[in-house]
Amino acid sequence: MIYQKSTGGDTMAFDYDLDFDSIDFRENPELYRVGRGEQGVLLVEPYKSEILPHWRFKTPDIARESSDKIYKMYEEYKKDDDFVGMDMARKFLQMGYTRSRRYANYKGGRKYDEDGEVKERQIDEEKAESARIFEEKWIKVREDEEYLKLKRKHQKEYG
Repeated sequence: MIYQKSTGGDTMAFDYDLDFDSIDFRENPELYRVGRGEQGVLLVEPYKSEILPHWRFKTPDIARESSDKIYKMYEEYKKDDDFVGMDMARKFLQMGYTRSRRYANYKGGRKYDEDGEVKERQIDEEKAESARIFEEKWIKVREDEEYLKLKRKHQKEYG
């Protein structure tokens, strides 16, 4: 089975009911939903397998190399008029920012203690710089007029 009917009523929501193991979203872009934020970033193939090996943020130098590579991939997807690839690159850039921020704010990236309480922030400036590097590229993508045009078109056609 390629996909199952979504049980959710929101056509703009990311559809977690799809059979992600068998769908090639490059061949079936009509099944892709943008969703919110980073939804589906680790599910949508072949993009996950193309982008994930380049996604790193441990140090600012690594984050810069990673975000530059992912942004170049974004540009290639854009050149190929591949909105799903463009959006997946955007999600990985966004995730680079959010994960770097989490590690910048909380040692070991753990926000909650054993009791489920939010820990006190301990800012790691190196991780904060990694976050800024990813944020710059993420903003560049999410404000790109061509990206926004293709996003509206995709959502209008497919939800």
